[in-house]
Amino acid sequence: MRETIDVNGISRTVIVDHSFHRVEQTPQTWQVFSSLLEGFERQAGIIAFLLIMGGAFQIMNSSRAIDTGIFSFLNFTKGLEKHRLIKILGVNNVVISLVIILFSLFGSVFGMSEETLAFVIIIVPLAISMGYDSITGLCMVYVAAHIGFSGAVLNPFTIGIAQGLSDLPLFSGFEYRMFCWLILTTALIVCVLRYAAVVKKHPEKSPMYHADAYWRKREKESCGEISHVTTRQAWIVYLLLLVSLGLFSIIYPISTFSVGEASVTCYAVPTLSILFAVFGWLGLRKSNQFFILTLLAFTILFLIIGVMGHGWYLPEISAIFLAMGILSGFANSEHADASIKQFMDGAKDRHSCGTGRRDYSNTARRTYHRPHFTFFGFTDGRSWKNSIFGGDVSDTDTH
Repeated sequence: MRETIDVNGISRTVIVDHSFHRVEQTPQTWQVFSSLLEGFERQAGIIAFLLIMGGAFQIMNSSRAIDTGIFSFLNFTKGLEKHRLIKILGVNNVVISLVIILFSLFGSVFGMSEETLAFVIIIVPLAISMGYDSITGLCMVYVAAHIGFSGAVLNPFTIGIAQGLSDLPLFSGFEYRMFCWLILTTALIVCVLRYAAVVKKHPEKSPMYHADAYWRKREKESCGEISHVTTRQAWIVYLLLLVSLGLFSIIYPISTFSVGEASVTCYAVPTLSILFAVFGWLGLRKSNQFFILTLLAFTILFLIIGVMGHGWYLPEISAIFLAMGILSGFANSEHADASIKQFMDGAKDRHSCGTGRRDYSNTARRTYHRPHFTFFGFTDGRSWKNSIFGGDVSDTDTH
């Protein structure tokens, strides 16, 4: 049991002495076999999210926009070698380090976790094109975000909740956590760079060497085969998006971003809408591929605004990427049947990832997932008790 007492003028919740007592045990027998279905039910959102992401990106990949973006980026990085400092450090080393720092900050400041799956699909092919493997790409995004999540400098979903439950000043101990984040992120960068150097020199030593063959083969086949044209459908998509973004700018003119105890309010959606109008037009002047890349870039930017400023999670993120995939297919003059087939192929490819995460999904239902905390302002209707403990809490937990 707990009680509230006054400590130096501050209310603190403490455990009542000698209040511990045992509760009746509930042994598990056949329920173990039903846990698989329960895991699927409770993590259906993440499973569906993976399938939708895979399908949407497969539609976009059919336009060769990702290939165009990777080739353009690699050509850009080659130009950076003329700078002496970057040449000494190594262009690829700088790129890997900056991407890790960026996603580590995302995990540390606003708790990016499952959202990184959207970026993994982009960064992994980039890492392979740079001469590394998919493990390097995964570390640059997914592992980096979770390292930042562990450092949790201003993460409201871990530090904020824990300190609120403990009646501690919100986000106190910032300096210590910042030090921990620097140590963890630096250690990750060193480990990834050392591993990447080995893979770069001896690709066959990568555990993913054979699995990554698809992307290496795709890169070789892509050289010189991309046709750069701008179709009428791409202009139609551009105009439809301008109208839609105009309406969203009217409905959601203001976005509020909270970092720690501070908050910033700005016209994020209208600003990004204007920028899309400019960069989308510039992309269309080049080709469909560059327009679709612009669409992808602004999808990610709107994702960040939605997550940080409007509380988006899997349903909203799935929706925006699904819309991106459909619009990409239409802009590339894909027939509806072809787009559906590509979506199914992409979902099938991600299905192997989903089945690999089944055990994780079953276990994850007994761990906390930040959107489940309706007690702290989330409105998805799920119980925070079930989110943390995977079921009803014993008497010792509820008092």
